[in-house]
Order: sequence, then structure tokens, then C-alpha cells
Amino acid sequence: PASTLKLLTSLAALHYLGPDFRFHTDFFIDGHDTLGIKGYGDPLLVSEVISDIAHSLAEKLPPQINGILLDETYFSGPMTIPGVSTSTNPYDAPVGALCANFNTVFFTHAAGQLKSAEEQTPLLPMVVTRIRRSGLQEGRIILSHKHDEAPLYAGNLLRYFLDREGVVIRGKVHMTTNGLSEARLLYRHVSPYALPQLIQRLLEYSNNFTANQLLLAMGAQCYGPPATLDKGVRALTAYARDVIGIQDGVFVEGSGISRHNRLSVRDMASVLAHFRPHAQLMSHKGREYYKTGTLKGIRTRAGYIEVTPGKFYRFALFRNRRGQTTGPVMRQIHRYLSEYEE
Repeated sequence: PASTLKLLTSLAALHYLGPDFRFHTDFFIDGHDTLGIKGYGDPLLVSEVISDIAHSLAEKLPPQINGILLDETYFSGPMTIPGVSTSTNPYDAPVGALCANFNTVFFTHAAGQLKSAEEQTPLLPMVVTRIRRSGLQEGRIILSHKHDEAPLYAGNLLRYFLDREGVVIRGKVHMTTNGLSEARLLYRHVSPYALPQLIQRLLEYSNNFTANQLLLAMGAQCYGPPATLDKGVRALTAYARDVIGIQDGVFVEGSGISRHNRLSVRDMASVLAHFRPHAQLMSHKGREYYKTGTLKGIRTRAGYIEVTPGKFYRFALFRNRRGQTTGPVMRQIHRYLSEYEE
């Protein structure tokens, strides 16, 4: 199915988590005035959001704090998603309970100096060495879980914005594996994006990272924390079997990046029958609402064609031979429907 699998993952997330679901991130303070952060997998903790969090925290924190502790225990350790490689492409970004900017850093060069390519995002010193080691002059690097690089980046990004708010931070940003049970909950950040809004962005940008963050969240919802890949896959498989009626689907992750996922084109047509109330969340061009999928030698497309106001035909097209695209078939489908209407 390639990335058309995201339609099934999105449906399962709506089923298990509910349309009102929003990710959250908790902030604690302990008796030593140390700030604790516990992540729950929010995939949309971007610089603008973290800046807003820092502003809210600054009103609640003492003028000086003694370091920042990061708690990623809601996810079960570093996870390898099948199909994800070690490339610098954003679609290969690793998952995690506490992430910032999709675990990527976007950079460029200006006047011979490294510079952030995003006005809202500072270029933190901790990533400069990684950028230079990459050999790239511009583009993105992926933050890994090696030496806790990804969560430490999120923590240091918050530190930057807290410093800008006038909060003095003495001490380092570091990880904790003992949890934050002895600390007091100071602030809970609730994502401004409800689940349908998140899914709309997921489908528009075909974001593999977000799809698998959702997979892990639904697994934890169904089987309890910590979130694991196995729990997420079990939840997705159960939904496909018990709700959609897919008996022979094979799922190893939730984004479609793995070639080991298996779904028939008829199964995808069944997925679309259930997804119809959410068609407006898909990309839209002309009278077609669609989701595409691409892997080497694989081209897929699934969605709806609105032939008259409120009347939709669903279509699912999988092509798995090198050199084939979905374009010629889709043109014939549109031509047929145009003639049929007449």
C-alpha cells in the first residue's frame, strides 16, 4: 500500500483515541527547583509551540531553576521502525516520546556561516558538530536516539526559549529514567491540534513520523504504557480485522514506509468506505480527494471522485511494476466518469 496505509492508520487512531483527542506534554517542578518534562509522543512540538510553552512556563516558574530533566519513559526505549533507513531524509526521522521539529534540523549557509533555515528556530550549538559531520551545505539532518540526541535537542530548545523569557537556568539538560513521581505537576501543555486537524496535516505532508507517533499512541491507549511498536501494530491489526473486515492484512508499522506491509486493493476500497466521513481531511484537487503512495517500483493512489455534489465514487489503485505510474489509469477513470455523467 505504501503511504496509502496512512488512511487505515488514521481511521484506527480516530477509533481508539477519539476525534477530541489531543496530545499533551507535562511539566513538573521538584523540591530543588528542577524543571521536569515528560513527553507523551506529541508529533507537532515545533519551535512556535515550544516558544509558547516557554512563555506560559515563565509565569509559573521561579526566576531561577536548577537544570531540566527529560522523561521519555512513556515510550519503551529507542525503537526501530521497519523500513526507516539512516538517510538524512525527514521521512526517516525516528519516533520518540519527546521530540521537537519532527526530530530534524533545517539549516543553510550564509556569508560562510552555518545558519538556521527557519526564522523561528535557533541553530543550537549541540547540532553544529552533527551538521558539519554530515558534509551537507544545506538541508536537513535527522536527530537520532544515539546518546539521547533527539530528546536532548527538545530540552535544549525549550531552554533557549526559557532563557529568552528571562528564566535563569543553572545546571544541564539531561535525561532521567527514574520518572518524575516526586515532582509536582506545574503545567500541562495540550496540543492546539485536535486529532482530525493532526490527521489533515499528516495526510497533506504524508508524514511518516507523525503516522507512527499515532500508531504508538493508540497502542498505549489499548494495551497500556509504555508504548511499543508491537502494541501499536496489534491495535492496528485488530481494528483492520474487527472493524474493516480485513482478514489477511499484514502490518509492521503505520506509515507505509515498509515494504513488508501487505494490503490488497480490495481491502483499501473497504478502508475508503469507512473513511468517507473524513474525506475532507485528504488532499483535494478539482473534484478528486486522494492519498498517494510511493516506494521504489510502487505507485499507489486511493480516494474519492465527487461526480455530483455529495455523490462520491471511491477508487483504489496499486501499481507494483517499475516504470508504471497511476496517472494514465486515473485519466481514464476521470474520462469514464465524465462520459457516464453525460
